[in-house]
Amino acid sequence: MQNRAMANKLMILLVSLALVLAAAAATTTHLRFYMHDIVTASPPSYPAATALRAVKGMTPLPNDPTNRFGDTYVIDDSLTEGPEGDSRLVGRAQGYYMFASMTEASLLLSANMVFTAAAGKNYNGSAVAVLARDSILDTVRELPVVGGTGAFRGATGYGLLRTHSFNASSNNAVLQIDMYVQV
Repeated sequence: MQNRAMANKLMILLVSLALVLAAAAATTTHLRFYMHDIVTASPPSYPAATALRAVKGMTPLPNDPTNRFGDTYVIDDSLTEGPEGDSRLVGRAQGYYMFASMTEASLLLSANMVFTAAAGKNYNGSAVAVLARDSILDTVRELPVVGGTGAFRGATGYGLLRTHSFNASSNNAVLQIDMYVQV
């Protein structure tokens, strides 16, 4: 009986050690890029909308004449190196967001950040998946990384999202994203 208990303790110790070593072996990659969420085309910088309202909610949000609880936008937003519309393209944010709170400007964001060759370091075709609550009026929001593909297969981590600019009349926004991805 004592040998079995000792063997179980040893097994738990070895498994714990293996988990610690595996976590230590993971590398963290920091990516900074800008997401251009264009609801209203505004040539020449943004000749086409990249966010399309697919579902119109019924209940207006407090103090917001434009957005409604349940509004759902499908996105194929540009990811660029800098905040300018003509900055170098490094990928696309593809997915959707919906206004998921009846009392505040908070979204449910589900998106794949799909990178192109321009992102460098063999990230072409690789993606990072995020699923998050985004309280869009907060200065900094955290996006959990729930997975990835290609160079980011099995990724974990988080992204810090900041609104770089927002145009209330067009509903267009440029967001700065600092992504910390562990593989």
